This record gives sequence, C-alpha cells and structure tokens, in this order.
Amino acid sequence: MTTDPVRAVNTFIGTKDDGNTFPGASMPFGMAHSSPIGSHYAGYRYDDPVIRGFGHFFLSGAGCWEQGGLVSVLPVDRVPRVFDHRRYGARYSHEGEVGEAGYYRVRLDGGITVESTATLRTGVERFTFPAGVTPHVLVNVGQANDREPVFASSIRVVDDRTLAGSVTSQAFCGGKPYTTYFTTTFDRPFARTGNWGGASGGAGLRGQWVAFADGPVTAATALSHVDADGADRNLAEARGKSFDALREAAQEAWRTELSSVEITAESADDAAVFYTALYHVLLQPLTGNDIDGRYRGFDDRVHTADGWTYYEYFSLWDTYRAHNQLLALLRPERARDIARSLLAIHEQGGWLPRWAYANQETNTMTGDPVTPFLVDLWRFGALDGLEEQAYRALLQNATRLPPAGSPFEGRAGVESYLANGFVQFDPHHRKKGQDVDPHHGASATFEYALADASLSLMAEALGHKEDAAALRRRGLNYRTLWDASVTDRGFTGFPRPKTADGRWLARFTPQGQDGFHEGTAWQYQWLVQQDVPGLVDLLGGAERAAARLDDFFAYPDLVADPARTVREKWVVGPYNYYNQFRYNPNNEPDLHAPWMYVLIGQPWKTSAVNRAAQTLFVNAPNGVTGNDDLGTMSAWYVFSALGLYPAVPGTGRFLLHAPRYPRTTIHLAGGSLTITAPDATPARLQYIRAVTLNGTPHDNTWIDHEDLVAGADVDVALTDDPAEADRGAPPPSPCAGG
Repeated sequence: MTTDPVRAVNTFIGTKDDGNTFPGASMPFGMAHSSPIGSHYAGYRYDDPVIRGFGHFFLSGAGCWEQGGLVSVLPVDRVPRVFDHRRYGARYSHEGEVGEAGYYRVRLDGGITVESTATLRTGVERFTFPAGVTPHVLVNVGQANDREPVFASSIRVVDDRTLAGSVTSQAFCGGKPYTTYFTTTFDRPFARTGNWGGASGGAGLRGQWVAFADGPVTAATALSHVDADGADRNLAEARGKSFDALREAAQEAWRTELSSVEITAESADDAAVFYTALYHVLLQPLTGNDIDGRYRGFDDRVHTADGWTYYEYFSLWDTYRAHNQLLALLRPERARDIARSLLAIHEQGGWLPRWAYANQETNTMTGDPVTPFLVDLWRFGALDGLEEQAYRALLQNATRLPPAGSPFEGRAGVESYLANGFVQFDPHHRKKGQDVDPHHGASATFEYALADASLSLMAEALGHKEDAAALRRRGLNYRTLWDASVTDRGFTGFPRPKTADGRWLARFTPQGQDGFHEGTAWQYQWLVQQDVPGLVDLLGGAERAAARLDDFFAYPDLVADPARTVREKWVVGPYNYYNQFRYNPNNEPDLHAPWMYVLIGQPWKTSAVNRAAQTLFVNAPNGVTGNDDLGTMSAWYVFSALGLYPAVPGTGRFLLHAPRYPRTTIHLAGGSLTITAPDATPARLQYIRAVTLNGTPHDNTWIDHEDLVAGADVDVALTDDPAEADRGAPPPSPCAGG
C-alpha cells in the first residue's frame, strides 16, 4: 500500500501506560513544541480528562519527572477567578482530536478548537472560538507539567501583541534549575490584558491574561536558553506567517525526514506503528542554538555554532544502544553535529556527559554510555577530522576521575575498576546527582567493560596499539564478577557484586536488585557482546548457553503463542526492573539480547523473538513498550522491523534477522539501500533461509556498515520452517580469545 508518512504518524502512540510521549506538534529535532498538558508528569496522558494548557517544551518518552510544559497557554471564554491550571483546566473530547507529524487539533468543552504546529524554535497555536464568545488566552509561567517545579518566572507586556519573560525550572532527574527565555506574539492586538502574581519574582502562580475583540487568534511562542534577545530573534521563524503556512512547512519538513524510509506495509495500522516509531526517533536530540547560532555552553557562557547545529538533551544510557546508530545511518550530517556537540560539552565543561540536560550534567543512570555512543559515531564516519580529539576525551573519561569540584561524575567507580577489575558495590558512595556507579557496581562493571571493548577498536584503528591492548583486556573485566557457585532456575554461574574489599556481596540472588541498575543479574548477564565465546564458556558451553537463553525468553512458549507469551511470560510493566528472570522488553539493559542467539550461533531464534516482540508495538495510545526514552524503544522497533540491528558497539556490524516487510527502501546519503523479502508477513514467525548482497550469496549473519552506506540491494529469502533456516556462523567478538 502507498503511504503518506505524515498522515501515517499517530502521535497518540505512547501517550498511555508510561510511554511518556507527547501528542502535540514539533519540527524534526525541534527546540520548541506545542502540546497539551494534563495531570501526568510527562505532560499529556491519553486518559486524562482535562487539558491544563499547551506548553512549549517537552521531552519525548523520558522517565523522570521534570519534563517541561513551560510557558503554558490556554484559550478560555472568561478570566478565571483563580489563576491555577489545576482549577481552570478545560475538559475535552477525543472525538475529532488529531495527532499528525507537525499538527495537533482538539476541541475543548465550550466549543473552543485548538490547533498546534511548530517551527524549529517556536510553538504555534490557533484558537477558534464559538460565535458570541469573547476570546481570552491565559499565559501561565508559574506552572508547567505536573511535578515540574518552577522556581522563578517573569512576564511583561512588550506591546499590544507581544509578551516576553523567563521561566527558571528544575532540570530532569534531580539536575539544577535552569532558565528558559520566551517571547509570545499574537496575530491581533489585545483589547484588554491583566497580570497575576506580579511581573517577576520567585515561585508562585504567575502569568498574564489577554483578551481580543474577535477571533480566531494565533499565538507563536519562541524559546531560547541564551537570553531574551535570543527568544525574540527566534520568533522570526513564525512572525508574519499564517498558521496554515506554518503547518504546511512543518509537515513538509516531516515528510522529507520520514520519507527517508519507504516500507510496503500490509495495513494502515502497520504503517502507523512504523512511521510513528521513526517520528519519535527524529524528535531528538533537540536543536540547542538560536537562529543566530548562539547557545549556552556547559561553562554557562554563550558560544556560537557557526555553520553547524549545536544539539542538546542527550539521554546517552538509553540512546547509545540503537537510537544513535539509526540517526548515524539515516542522517550522517546530523550525526556529525551531534558528535561536535558532545565534544563542545567536553571543551566547555571539562568532561564528557552521561545524561546532559540543556547545559548541565544530571549524572543520571550508570556506566559509561558516552564511550560506545561516540565510538559508534566514529565508526559511522561522523568524526572525520575529529578522531584524535574525541579519542583523547574518551581516554580521559575511561582512565581518570573528574575533580571533586566538577559537576561531572564520569566513571565514579574508575579507581576500583582500574585497580581490581570491578566497580565496588557501595550503596553509601557519595553522589553528585541522581545516580552514581558504585551504588550499582555490578552493572557498572559490565557497562565499563563493554565501553572499553568498543574504545579498543577505535584505539587500534588510530594507531594507539598499547592503549588498544589494555582496553581489550579491560573488556574482559566482567569476568571478575562471575560467581560460578550461584545457581538459579537450574542454571549455574551468574554475575555477582563485590564489595570494596573484594568479597562477594552476601545474601545475593540473581533476581534481586543489589548491585544492578534497573535490572537483575539475569538481564545483565547478556551485556557481554564483546566476548561471546568467553561468556558461552562461563555459561557451561554452547548447549547450556542456548538453554539459558531459551529460558530467558520462554522460547518454547513463544514459538507456540508469540503474542500471548510476550505479554504474560516476559517482564510486564515499564518499571518492573527487579525480582525478574526474563527478558525485559520495556528497558534498555537487555534490548540487544534477542541478537545473542545470532552471536552464539542460533540466528533463527533471533528472528522468532523479534517477530514476537513486535506484537508489543500497536497503533494505540499504549502502543509503545516501556518509556520511549527519547526515541530509544522506537529506534529498537525500526531496526527490528528492517531486519538489521547494531548489537555490538564499535564494530559497525548490523546483525541480520527476518525483515517485517516485503520491501523496504532506505534513502541514504550515498545511495538507496533496498531490503526485499517477498514472503515477509508479520502474521507468523519466519526465519532467514538465505541472503544475497548485491546479487551475490551472502553467508555471514551480519552486514558491515561499509557495505550499506553507498547503497545496496539486500535480498532475503524467508521460510516458515526453522529446520530450513540459515545456520551461518556468528561474527567474531572484539575481545574473544582474551
């Protein structure tokens, strides 16, 4: 079927069951948005009966509370007695509600219709009022998303069409307060206006109301993290343009981005799931510089991105696993600017980030995600000319501890890791922000080892032979935490935390949470893509390793009833991190685990697990599994549907599995990549029987990035019979044989 990707997108997917996406309008990688706010901390929840306003900044799919909703506007028919959005919010109906790429529409009780669109740095609304109603608009700068503390705000009348001010609010996951500047302009003059709470000050209910002689009324709100002048300049993107013209431009921008992948889907629902996932991928990171190139750096000074785009909001613990590689494949020019942005953070802040929010490090999550993130960008060619600068920054991060006065934690467990081969488990270790590695010493050890293995590949290619050898050895450090005496569910040998004195943590269970971040030993045991032969030995050989994977995925049940098994046997619920022994499709640590079958030599089972997992993604508000985490789960789905996955950081290899669609064309910078699988259907489990690459039989269970970026034809023959499936050998592991 022929699909317009803009119309296929359903922005309500993920707005329920803690997917935490937002349904409103944005441009690709936009700084500003326009989206409704309800009582949920992420902004909007599909089953919330009240809209409190339309905010202009959101994070898509994040799990912490502070996620925006800043500078909220709401059309009303009169000025409320109490300026509190919990009191004056409007009820609404889903009937006629529309959520497309670049456009949102809803009808509020009382007959007021709200439409939203956006430019790169402005969110835009059009309010249409019933006949006989005097148009009023409330602009609230003292409140934002639920649980989004506003510490200070200001608002002033600039002229008879324009308001301006600032909001100082709490950064994500325990970060520090930061300031956003805004300018809001209307397409007609105020008839009357009034102020609540004063022009400026600290926390409190504060805002402005404006009334108009007639309607409809269009409002455009520009944001800046630099200063008030920046917000005013950014408003040029919308000033003097009609709502319809802005909507057309936004949707055409989305059509260009989404058309980079063309699929042949069996149904409109199938197309909606795929293109909405791709849409969610392309929302972030967010554009960070103003229209004149200025941005606020990690030294809190103003810098200028001259001829490139500075990006902000890096959820690296999530995005290093799939999102990063998908952007690098589809949009290499953006990937280069993303890499430059991370290096700018290092230059200005002195260290590389883990979870960078606006211009600060939140120290959220654990491990060392920036290393595989940047190494993969290097492997995909996004660091050309910047390789040595990036390598020096990564080596610093891998071998040194940030100064005590630095806001960055870096590898907080690096001293124990370098001395002993593991990060100590110490639940009382001092932290600078939301998290710290010794609180989760076992999972941090596994993350460090994977990061070191990826960095060893970069070191080797750049000629740093001694560094490469040392990093490869450290890629095996996960073995220091392997306790061959632990038994669970009939399997022997599991990762187990150690305390600073080198002793095993007492009272340990592989299904418990001590020493592991958002997962258990069952999930983290598979985070060893860099040394699969070594892991297989620890698991008791190939047969026992396969049996453990089968138990992990409930594989016999999955083959019998895929959709039921994944919803009943796997981990259910986005925050069910602990007391679990099965695959968690809702969270990041084991997202790559389906491809462990490829890596141990049973690739057909990867195809089965993927096809089953895809049933969790549906064309409905609960259609994203877990928090979408700034596009991470969506990126997983896109790769899963394409039949490719970048499971081993730094190698540039895409592991193969059965594609979902009979034909997919991916328009890359160097040419078109076409993946054909004529017999593909999502209705049943299928397996790869044979692959040809550019007309030549391809016996490998993977394809290298270099074989794809200039364009390629990949033809996949599928079978319903696993006995006929390809038994190709797995790719070599970067640290195998160590």
